[in-house]
Amino acid sequence: MLFAGSDRDGVAEGRITAAYRRWAEARVVEGRIYRTNAGRIEIDSVREVNPDLIADSDADVAAADRRNAKDVRRRLRGTEEWPTFLVKFHLVEGPDPRDELAAQSTLSPADLEDLKARLAKFDEFSNQGPWTTDTLRLIQSKPATRAADLAAALGRETAPFKLDVRKLKNLGLTYSLEVGYELTPRGTAYLNSL
Repeated sequence: MLFAGSDRDGVAEGRITAAYRRWAEARVVEGRIYRTNAGRIEIDSVREVNPDLIADSDADVAAADRRNAKDVRRRLRGTEEWPTFLVKFHLVEGPDPRDELAAQSTLSPADLEDLKARLAKFDEFSNQGPWTTDTLRLIQSKPATRAADLAAALGRETAPFKLDVRKLKNLGLTYSLEVGYELTPRGTAYLNSL
């Protein structure tokens, strides 16, 4: 989830704890933690609501930092045929474990074996065949390169390529940049070990 303008600040400060979103289907799952542009949030609940039945007195309107129900409806984006979801969440304090993982510049033998096993599973269950090492090497050689260009260099479609890079990021191996990616210290250590 992304938050715009003052909403971003409100979420980061813990003042905003609800959001109304119009999506084709729910894009968040209750109980999961998501990284957002306002910090990490944990989803407390997500449920479909009828936007016409939102009342000015609903506590969720205030929790979403909206003036009234009309303001909620006015700010909904997406096709009107899509359902509206009320997402309740709270800010997760403390450092992101993925950031701490990514900062590791040395790998113990156990870390290395664990990474090799996880990456081997990604390769094994991929329709593309083995992709992890080639992708890491490409990102290392072409940091800050558009995802579409990297995907094309590997003969892949952009969307599935980006999903695969997200898997590498979750293991602390890559950083996302404004444009493209770069290896983390952990990702560099992994490639140096090969």
